[in-house]
Amino acid sequence: MADINLSDLAKTLDTEDMIGFTRAFVEDFKVGLQSVNTERYPWIEEISNGKWIGVLALGMGGSAAGSDFLAALCEIKGNIPVVVQRDYVLPSWWNENWLILSTSHSGNTEETIAATEIALQAGATVVVISTGGILSGLAELHYNCYLIPSIGGQPPRSAFGHIFARQLALFRCLGILPSENNDETMLQRLQAVVNDYDFINNQDSDVTELISYMATQPIALIGPTELTPALNRFKNQLNENAARFARIGILPELNHNESVAWGGVGEDADYSVGENVILFLTWNGMHSRVTKRLEWMIAHTPTDMAWRIHGEGESLLEALLHLCIVMDWVSIALGLVHQKDPSSIGPIISLKKFLAGLQ
Repeated sequence: MADINLSDLAKTLDTEDMIGFTRAFVEDFKVGLQSVNTERYPWIEEISNGKWIGVLALGMGGSAAGSDFLAALCEIKGNIPVVVQRDYVLPSWWNENWLILSTSHSGNTEETIAATEIALQAGATVVVISTGGILSGLAELHYNCYLIPSIGGQPPRSAFGHIFARQLALFRCLGILPSENNDETMLQRLQAVVNDYDFINNQDSDVTELISYMATQPIALIGPTELTPALNRFKNQLNENAARFARIGILPELNHNESVAWGGVGEDADYSVGENVILFLTWNGMHSRVTKRLEWMIAHTPTDMAWRIHGEGESLLEALLHLCIVMDWVSIALGLVHQKDPSSIGPIISLKKFLAGLQ
């Protein structure tokens, strides 16, 4: 790693400016929060009067990640649950008392379109968040479908700030999540995190040392239940930005099964637990017993390559966003080390072409 210049690699490989999109994350999030209100979208007040028993969030890939974050926030502060559906169909238990949130950055995600059309035909109230495409057009065809436009021109996973901020603002307007009065100070702290982990502008960034181990070793991500959305997004960012696999473990559940595997099978085995790089994701609001479980794992898991990545902040929202920023920088840097354009998703594009040819 000593002879690898990430800045030079970025100039050659980062063809769609994933680094620039990562630097803009906080500003994207700020603009997204400000863009959704009842003055701009009067129909929100009408929807807020509905007696919803839950929100069924439709989406795939990077467009579905924000819904996972909403679900986690609603577990702690929400007044109704959020269930995320990644498929062509709706669950059998769904009925019109569930509000539908349909998200697709492009507006042309076939699974999301299919499930949304089923919902509309069944009389659902649907809110679409998209930059255009077929999904946005459904709002013009159905009286019970409403559109919140997002910002295009970039890969869906890099548009997380645009998408999630609009989803969060909608939930606050609907009263599903409480409004906050400390967004500005939170965003200032998050911008500092963006700057600290910018491995191009900040030569002292922790990213460089971390990826020196991740580049050659298996990767594991472990954290508490409420950080599951961050763990999943971290895995997906590693998959797409760096073309790397990563395994996920959720505490405390993994202590009832996976802990045995982390105990190892001996130095002479074909597979050694000690070869893994383990990233422990934490935050200030963890249950005290889960914190003890994690500390025990750090002390007893047989690897010298373990890091704790702590989501700083005064709330779960801030901790999740902090972790998002870190994972974006880490996954981009790892992709560059592997000589990969962090924007390229060749296998996904190839599959979409194949599926289009079947229609």
